[in-house]
Amino acid sequence: MSFDVEAATAAYVDGLGEEALAQAAAYTSGNQWLMLWGLLISAIVTLIIVRTGLLTKTANKLSKRGFFIRVFSISAVYLVVSELLELPWSVFAGWWRETEYGRTSQPLMDFLGQGLLALAISVLLFGIFLVAIYAFIQKAKKLWWLWGGAFSGVFVAFLMMVGPTYIAPLFNDYQPVPPGEVRDAIDAMAIDAGIPTDRVFMYDGSRQSNNFTANVAGIGDAARIAISDVALDEATLDEVKAVTGHEIGHYKLGHVWDGVFLTIVIVMASFYIAYKAFSPVARLFGAREDIGDPSTLPVLLFLVGVITMFTQPVSNTLSRMNETEADHYSYEMVNLPDGMASALVKTAEYRNPRPGTLEEWLFYTHPSVERRVRAAMEWKANHPEG
Repeated sequence: MSFDVEAATAAYVDGLGEEALAQAAAYTSGNQWLMLWGLLISAIVTLIIVRTGLLTKTANKLSKRGFFIRVFSISAVYLVVSELLELPWSVFAGWWRETEYGRTSQPLMDFLGQGLLALAISVLLFGIFLVAIYAFIQKAKKLWWLWGGAFSGVFVAFLMMVGPTYIAPLFNDYQPVPPGEVRDAIDAMAIDAGIPTDRVFMYDGSRQSNNFTANVAGIGDAARIAISDVALDEATLDEVKAVTGHEIGHYKLGHVWDGVFLTIVIVMASFYIAYKAFSPVARLFGAREDIGDPSTLPVLLFLVGVITMFTQPVSNTLSRMNETEADHYSYEMVNLPDGMASALVKTAEYRNPRPGTLEEWLFYTHPSVERRVRAAMEWKANHPEG
């Protein structure tokens, strides 16, 4: 009797139960609406900051200071004030809603504390980034968007080098996987793939999220594979090996560089369109029509945010392609399609496993769980274990 791929796929996905599937669909749909509501919140915050003249007053007080101090200070004021204005929305979308859906057990004060830390880091790093962007606007004139986009790629690469070592540990505790059969299996896979075993970590992802997850971060010597304690606590050995094979695939296939290149292209395009559309949008908000004036920063960032949101289908498509490649790498490495399928079903608790075709294309950074499980079952049908 031949193996029935469709029946096996349905068995895995339907195994979640109707209630869990309905909740996953509602949660996912809600996340998509949050993107649109977030855009409206951003527009309101931009309007408030522009109409109060806060940044113009800050610029006037710093008119005799040097370029770096002036632009950095204006950027810092904007980042702090906008974060305060958006705080109720951030708490609702990032904590309260996640708590209601059972996606996080993080206490509110810890959520706020980590948000404050993230803001401090953002003010420092993004403030420096914005100083560079305004320097390009002043020096490169009409080609500032080209230089700004290229610099964005360098900046992202820098963050990828310092992030895993210096930034991520501020939010989570990264430790070697505890000794045992799971550690032995992961170390053996890393050695087989030519990856130093000290590049594989477990982190306390349960601090922020109850999601079953793992990731690859960093470039060069800072690159690492990190598996959440949620995944390690809930997974079987086969699931751990399948998921680790997937993450090793990202590492070995150099997908991080795809992201850097795409960032350069998208930021360049976003800067260029923002440059062309700046004057009418600035008038709409009541701001000066000088894109080189740092006090008009809220308008520039709002424009870039809107444009970037509309480019998401492009970045999502590349991401889905990379995820598919990483899945296949795992199958070729450990040949555990059932381990992968059962692990994927656990991610369906927070990601609708059966989206429509258009919904998947627009919003999904990963192929749908149903599509990935079907691919796993097709692999199983064509590659019997052993």
